[in-house]
Amino acid sequence: MGTGAAAMLAGCQTQRVEESGGTETATQGTTTGTAAGGETLVVATYSSFVDAPSTSPGAWLKEQFESEFDATLVYQTPDSEINYYLERAIAGVDFEADAYVGLDTEKLLRVDGRRGEGEYTDRLFRSAAGVSGRETVKSGIEFDPEDRAVPFSTGYISLVWDATADDGAFTAPATFEELAQPETAGRLLAQNPASSTTGKAFMLHTVDQFGADGFLDYWDRLRENGVTVLGEWSDSYSAYSNGEAPMVVSYSTDQVFANRADQNLDRHQIRFLNDQAYANPEGAALFRETDTPALAEGFLSFLLEPEIQAGIARRNVTFPAIPDAPLSETYDEYAKEPPEPVTFSYQELEGRVGGWTDEWTRRFTEG
Repeated sequence: MGTGAAAMLAGCQTQRVEESGGTETATQGTTTGTAAGGETLVVATYSSFVDAPSTSPGAWLKEQFESEFDATLVYQTPDSEINYYLERAIAGVDFEADAYVGLDTEKLLRVDGRRGEGEYTDRLFRSAAGVSGRETVKSGIEFDPEDRAVPFSTGYISLVWDATADDGAFTAPATFEELAQPETAGRLLAQNPASSTTGKAFMLHTVDQFGADGFLDYWDRLRENGVTVLGEWSDSYSAYSNGEAPMVVSYSTDQVFANRADQNLDRHQIRFLNDQAYANPEGAALFRETDTPALAEGFLSFLLEPEIQAGIARRNVTFPAIPDAPLSETYDEYAKEPPEPVTFSYQELEGRVGGWTDEWTRRFTEG
């Protein structure tokens, strides 16, 4: 499920990724694939984009790219993700990657916050303003004011709730205010915003609702009301699946997975608090020092092709970045979009999101 699905993987185990025409070995923290001729494009990404235990777009995307371009696509999935390349750029150490898949606003802010350190005096990424198809991206999901990151998908953070709880008598609250009432005491599972993408998004949604001066007071009310905060999305979703609570902070595409697994959809209901959900666009970018700039730019354009957009969305269980991706009626039925998406811009988060997260940590875990 987008960047949050990365929480499902840990350690350095070897996964098997099935490809048409054979099987290749994908090991976290190393390079995946073997060059077979022509140019080679090295794409850096998070590990579950390539080898999630459920579904992931990486292997399919590689096959589609190589069928369209006279080139080989090779993945790199370092454990520290974007930090791996940022630290090497600062140290002046070369690396092979040409493009990065999996940027979001906070990762980009982390990169830009290190400008001027060591050998890194300019930027890690080059402009992608000239990428073909860029104009087709949906309004409202662009998140880079310098036109480096090209959005290719979006996820929405919402509540997932169990309509079979309390013998079918339980109903999830409709508003943030109702969520903090005694009627829902001990019924919510959430994630730590310092270690989880979903947890960070839910915290930011409370900042949007209650302001920078009021969101911590709201979290005090949630804590008094018995919210359970676990480290990662996978931790909290496992607890939810085991019936430990009837609500969990998760993704509004939850029913897509449930339907594929022939699960009871009553246990996978979606609730948009205040008719809203926090949007977390995901983007790709060109490394400034790529040895194959034309091929790398072609790859970003390729990501925006309607059929590719649909294929990524289905396999990553997210929403496309363009409006005319040919998704099936079934996908449209089970992937829920909020009436009102909420998100903070790059400029709104710059210089603030780290402080909000630190304040939450001090207040919630130490207070």
